[in-house]
Amino acid sequence: MNLNGEWEFTFDHGKSGRERCFADADAFDGRINVPFCPESRLSGIEYTDFIACIWYRRTFVLPEDWEAQRVLLHFGAVDYATEVWVNGQSVGKHIGGYSSFTFEISKALHGGENTIVVCAEDDVRSKLQPAGKQSDRLCSYGCFYARTTGIWQTVWLESVPASYISKLRTTPDLENARVHLLATIDGASDGSELAATVLLGGSIVSAGSAKISGGLAELSLAIDPDQVRAWEPGSPVLYDLQLSVKSGIGITDSVSSYFGLRSLGMRKSALLLNGNPVFQRLVLDQGFYPDGIYTAPSDDELRADIERSMAMGFNGARLHEKVFEERFLYWADKLGYLVWGEMANWGMDHGNPKAGQRFLSEWAEVIERDYNHPSIVGWCPFNETWGGIYTDLLQMTYRLTKQLDPTRPVIDTSGGYHVGTTDVYDAHDYEQNPATFAEHHLPFACGGAPRAYFTEDAPYAGEPYFISEYGGIWWNPDQAENGESWGYGGHPTCEDEFIARYKGLAEVLLNHPKMCGFCYTQLTDVEQEVNGLYTYDRRPKFDPEIIRAINTQVAAIEIDDTASKEKS
Repeated sequence: MNLNGEWEFTFDHGKSGRERCFADADAFDGRINVPFCPESRLSGIEYTDFIACIWYRRTFVLPEDWEAQRVLLHFGAVDYATEVWVNGQSVGKHIGGYSSFTFEISKALHGGENTIVVCAEDDVRSKLQPAGKQSDRLCSYGCFYARTTGIWQTVWLESVPASYISKLRTTPDLENARVHLLATIDGASDGSELAATVLLGGSIVSAGSAKISGGLAELSLAIDPDQVRAWEPGSPVLYDLQLSVKSGIGITDSVSSYFGLRSLGMRKSALLLNGNPVFQRLVLDQGFYPDGIYTAPSDDELRADIERSMAMGFNGARLHEKVFEERFLYWADKLGYLVWGEMANWGMDHGNPKAGQRFLSEWAEVIERDYNHPSIVGWCPFNETWGGIYTDLLQMTYRLTKQLDPTRPVIDTSGGYHVGTTDVYDAHDYEQNPATFAEHHLPFACGGAPRAYFTEDAPYAGEPYFISEYGGIWWNPDQAENGESWGYGGHPTCEDEFIARYKGLAEVLLNHPKMCGFCYTQLTDVEQEVNGLYTYDRRPKFDPEIIRAINTQVAAIEIDDTASKEKS
């Protein structure tokens, strides 16, 4: 039961709502359109000052056929500290503005009409919470934008049986033509069985089952070699997956899912996808929208942003300083779009143990939620962390990430001070002159080490290397070059000058023999930052085919790999 739509709403600037018994209040003084934050136009409120605390309330009627079932209440994301009441009874708390969470509310329900109350507290200036690109000033400035408080992703109810599949981890194994499944079954008795069926194009290509023990079932399904299809850009093949829990009384629960069969690896200067070097033609995607801020106005717009990127020849994105809505990852899976999963680490004091504890807890939830998406080809928990005092946190986060997901590469901190525990080495370089930009990277191409951007960086140790932020060319003819807008480098005087600069910078990286990718800043303008290839309202600034022709040139690592294969 989708709970998006109109909720009752009230501000609680003094955070006194608990003392005023808001959890039992009959009515609030406002209305809000969930899942849009109160700062946004789509919420119907558009309050842009700092918000310390807000409350939501709505009722729903419990369907009669749910009364004998367990009922779960799901939140896509709520920023930042949340408590939820059902019929006046507290059913759970959650800390974290980007990870999804669920409460079982069965015991708090009764037949007929029920009431949900949600309290969300938020303080982006506390330095104790990840805030990403949310402004710590009243207004937006530089590369910091409008804030998001409270519910900003879908809220829904789910009815489940007494024994149900609560978690699923799907690990593809392309080399061995298998898929490995680990399912958590809540309420299952030992001796029950998990059955799994894999389908491709509606035809069964594998099936198997495993006994459930201790609430877990693990099985590995071999796929007919003639039915092996790799997931990759240009051919995003997805297998359907059907799961069911069987006991002495029959099937007690069933779910449908999907997976992509693909492998990730590293070799010399290259990242490997399905055993082959892939040059990552990435774009920086901030995930902001003029009318919804953190929340896309529709599912179609989530898909459209990927299609806009692909129209300009990009094959993926850094999902920057934000954990995106999971439907974005669904469309990335469907469309064959490579993404790096990131966390919104900006805004927190990385040296504060309390902030670090909160960060690690939420980051673990993010990895668990998004692990199954084949489109995610790497993790990057931190962006531009400066200072050796953060080394312990960065190394701890790297180790945690590798333990939770040993299948993907991890960047310890993108463009910041690398601390010696990273699978991929990267740098940010916003030099605007293509000739000078080329000089920065020439020694590395000729057998030396990459350019040292910081003396605090751990030494380069031969990892795959790419420039994960560059360009950011300041261009928007509709906005004057003044304090109201900004970008990197001098303002081009015309479109031709922009295209020449864009082409020159991109070709330095495409033609570099040791570069495994690039990431251009950025896909769209965001408020005052006007270095997007699209405007903030998603109008292309240039003919997409011009940018596409530049981006899709064959990269040096792709040529070298072809030559190596022909020689062998």
